[in-house]
Amino acid sequence: MLLEALIGILIFSIGVLAMVGLQAMAVKNQSDAKYRADASYLTNQIISMMWVDRANLAGYAHHATGGGPGCNPTGGASGAATVANWLQDVARQLPGAVDTNQQIIIGAGNQVTVTLCWKTPEETTWHNYIMVTYIN
Repeated sequence: MLLEALIGILIFSIGVLAMVGLQAMAVKNQSDAKYRADASYLTNQIISMMWVDRANLAGYAHHATGGGPGCNPTGGASGAATVANWLQDVARQLPGAVDTNQQIIIGAGNQVTVTLCWKTPEETTWHNYIMVTYIN
């Protein structure tokens, strides 16, 4: 009877540990989803600003060369105050998001590609969100 009780406690303990692990993973996934939603909001925000200010579209280009999955774009920073304010919002809302890792490319036919990159302190790889649209 004592052995049965010990086995029951062991099974219960394993179940509790599994629930704790599941909870930790759920919190991490929820944080990742929040950052992706924030990145989506921020990219839509800058694209909306571009739609309003179509005459100055070229001024929005930010680190417009290089880039890719490594989140290391090259090229000059945008001198537009609108972009500078937007980059401050990005840095406030996404962890590890510095302005040198963000990219806005204005391509042929007014194709706009906005890439946001961020990384939490405990992670070694970058997360990115890329939005491509045309502004006519």
